[in-house]
Amino acid sequence: MSDKIWFRTGEATVFSSAGQGTDAMPEILIGSVKGPAGHAFATLMGQTEGHTRMFAIRACNQQVRPATLMVPKVTIKSTAYVNLFGGPVQSALADAVLDSVIAGVLPANEVNDLCIIAMIWIAPECATNPDLDRKDLYRTNYEAMKLAISRAMSNSPSIEELIANRNKIVHEMYDPETGESQW
Repeated sequence: MSDKIWFRTGEATVFSSAGQGTDAMPEILIGSVKGPAGHAFATLMGQTEGHTRMFAIRACNQQVRPATLMVPKVTIKSTAYVNLFGGPVQSALADAVLDSVIAGVLPANEVNDLCIIAMIWIAPECATNPDLDRKDLYRTNYEAMKLAISRAMSNSPSIEELIANRNKIVHEMYDPETGESQW
């Protein structure tokens, strides 16, 4: 790629298996470590109570490239939640980033010059669900992260698609016609 990747954003939602509540909804920023994305990445390195951030790693001593910082969207209140964030979700994100490099979606020759910030959702009730399907939590986060990366790198959706769908699509959590959630 000859164009510098300064600031690309993407998001995706992948729904869980029935009754699991393991929906994944990453919102990501990809960009040069020397630009605004890199500055934001470095700024987020500090910890704040309840919002522990961590690198996406494939295993101990195997930090993924591009460096990927996971930022929780909700306050972490329990060790059980930390174990989900730093277990199946961390593994899923790291695998999705590496597989995106392998597939050529992220340029392999730029992995040390790029960084990714991934804001991650895990429903709080997952931490207290004794029947939680951790494989489904991995699956949804892996699929959603790969899709978010692909969308970020292809600038999708395009403005043309957004304009075409302006009056056809409503937000799942709010319908302007009824004022209600569709869920």
